[in-house]
Order: sequence, then structure tokens, then C-alpha cells
Amino acid sequence: MIRERSFRKLGLLCIVGAAALFVAACGENGGTGNNLVVVEDNEEREVNLFSPMEKTEADVENVARSAVDKTIILAEEKLGVKVQYVTYTAEDYQDKTYDDVTLDRARSNMDDMYLLNPDTIRTLAEEGELRDLSGLGCANNLRDVVKAANVVDGKLVAIPQEVVAYGLFINKEMFDQYNLALPETPEDFLECCSVFKENGIETPVGANRWWLETFVLAQAYADLYNDGNTEAEIAALNSGESKYSDYMRPGFEFLQEMIDKGYVDAEKALVSEAIEGEGADFLAQKTPIVMAYWGAANADTAYGKPDFEMLVIGFPSSRGQMPVMPMTGFGVGINAEHGEDALAVLDVMLSDEAMQIYAETNRVISPSKNVEVECIPALKPLNDRIQENVYVLGSNAGMEVEQWGNTCLIVRELLGGATVDECMAQFDRLQEEALHSTDQ
Repeated sequence: MIRERSFRKLGLLCIVGAAALFVAACGENGGTGNNLVVVEDNEEREVNLFSPMEKTEADVENVARSAVDKTIILAEEKLGVKVQYVTYTAEDYQDKTYDDVTLDRARSNMDDMYLLNPDTIRTLAEEGELRDLSGLGCANNLRDVVKAANVVDGKLVAIPQEVVAYGLFINKEMFDQYNLALPETPEDFLECCSVFKENGIETPVGANRWWLETFVLAQAYADLYNDGNTEAEIAALNSGESKYSDYMRPGFEFLQEMIDKGYVDAEKALVSEAIEGEGADFLAQKTPIVMAYWGAANADTAYGKPDFEMLVIGFPSSRGQMPVMPMTGFGVGINAEHGEDALAVLDVMLSDEAMQIYAETNRVISPSKNVEVECIPALKPLNDRIQENVYVLGSNAGMEVEQWGNTCLIVRELLGGATVDECMAQFDRLQEEALHSTDQ
């Protein structure tokens, strides 16, 4: 559903933070619908923003939306510019995804600013559709991890309002009931699932069609990002000396084992939207484990008010619990009609002043190295690992093969019945295509 709205006229509306963008990630074909509402505006200075719209119940506060609202209001007041935006969300798995619609709109210069997923950032940057944001004042305050993810061909093409960290959401009370320690390794995790299954829990892991790649990425790149040899390993992948499929195979074999043993319902996951597909069972304590992003632990629209003790931990890996951190970001179209005003708006929205407001409202990790907020107790295990600089990047612009979106799509092939070998062949093909393009 697409809606076009004036921000100032309607107040707190359905614009959401970077985390909610993953509700409509990767690519799928389908229609966008005809629910387009155009709001006339005669003011001279305006900026048009395209963003996702989070599905939410009318009486539930959307904290992520409110956090973005506050930063937009700050920019409007400082600059005298009105921010208008179009929102979109896929109604179900058959609709065009947010990414598909974003690519169409950006390539047609339909908006000025876009809230982008990591794979879309990479695609639009390589096509030359995004402006370089490195000259903005706010860019000087960014953490290195943000730059690593969003610098393409030497240009900083997107900046997020939060560092999105994914983890496993655990019903600690169910683990305690069966005397289970929180899993560190893939073997630990499978053992926990086995115990749950033996005790009548039909599906130990709630899954959807978007986020199972987090298991794969954690296992694939735990050593690459944490053994002190990251640049050399990425260079070997980019040159073809190493194969992405060799990194990915253990994670895909792990997922296949979960599917074979009934720990994940592959058929349901393949057609389930994020949180909508597994959230009800997790909150009802029928499913002890789901995967989600940091902000979902704070949001009443997701897992912010469970009736049990919840903990968020990293994904199982050879190096223990591993956070996975893909990067979203706001970008400005290269031929945006109001490009200079859009850059000015972003510079305010992403300033330390605005970042502090956003982080305190949404209680998330800030992209600015100057902004810190205390996380809720449920997030402490995940946060402790991140503070130790232990994590895997779910997206890295330095890799010739885009990771987040491609891994998501190939995992979906596995859910649909493809073999692990067939999935690895797809990674090999992607790598060959990337090598061929760099030789041109």
C-alpha cells in the first residue's frame, strides 16, 4: 500500500526507523496496489522522503516512528523546510517488496530521500543513483562500522539513524524449565531444539521469509570479522582466491538440519512476513526462540512487552554468541529535484543532537561515536558482545558480492526445497559474475 502524506499536517504518522525496513526486505514480484493519496502543497521549499510503513495496531504506540518524527521536526524547524513522504509496505508475500518499489522510484527520480536496505544501497550506489554524503558534517561523527558498510567506490552513500543489530530472542523461562543453558555454538543450539522437541514443543524456532540468513552469516563470517585478518580475507574473496560458498556452506547445512528435524517450519516461513508469522506464538510461549532486530525488543508493536523473561543473545557460531549487524541508511537521489535541501535535512536528522534524541527515544545503538544510551536489561547479552567489538557485518560494501539480500534470497530457495549444493552453486555464480564485472 502506497500513501503520500504531508508530515507537518498529520503529525505522528507511519514513518519508521531503519529496523522496520527489514519487514519488507529483498525482492519479490507483484503489484503495489492503487491506494495512492496525493496531498497538495504550495510551499516552495520541500523535501520528499520515501520510507516503509510499519503495520501496527491503532492503540499501540510506535516508538520507532516517534523517534524519526522528532528528528524530522527538528530539521523542519531549523531549516524552514517541509518534509513530505510516501510510505509503502507489502501487504503479504505476493506483493512487491519495499525494495522493489524503492528501486523503481529511485531510478525514476520520484523522491528526494530514501530509507534504504543494505542490498538496495549497494545496487543504487553501483548504478550511480545516490549522492556522496561524506561532505556532510554528521559524517565526521560516524562509527567505523557504519562507514565499512555504506562506502561504495569511495563514496559514503547512506547513513542510518541506528545501528541495526540482529539477535536471537529467547524465552528464558522456557530454557530454565528444561535446565538448558543459553546456546553458544551451533551444536549447543541444535541440542536445545532437540530437548524442546522431545518435550512436546512442535516448532522450537519461529521463522519468517526474511531473517534466517542471520544464522548463516553468523557462522560464515565469525572468524573473518573477529580474527584480525578481515581485509586480507575479503581481498581473497574479491579476487576469487577464496569462495563465498565455502564460507556459506556450514550455515546452510545447519539450516537444512533444522528443517529436516522439524525445528523450523520451512513451508510456513517461506510465506510469513517478519514478526507477523512467528510473533504470536513466541508471545504466547508456544515457541521459545525467534530472531529479530534490536529495536523489536523495545517496541510495543513487536516484543516490547512479553509476559515472561526475555533475553536477546547472539547467533550460534564457532566463536560463541554472535550479533549480526546489517546497515540500513538514508540516501539522496543523484538527480533529486530538491537535492540540496534534502542534504541539509539529512545533516540535521543525522547530527549528534538529533541522534541523541533518536537513540534516547528508541533506545538503540547510535551510528554516532559520540552518542551512547543505556539498553534495556533484555538486550544486555547482545550489547555486551557488541561493546567487546564481537560481531559479524551482515552487509559490507567492500565485498564484491552483496551479502544481506543475496543470502536472504538463496536461503529462501533452501526453504522452497533447493539442496545445499544448489544454493552453493548460486553463490559461485554470483562470485563469477562479480569477478567478470571487475575485469570489464
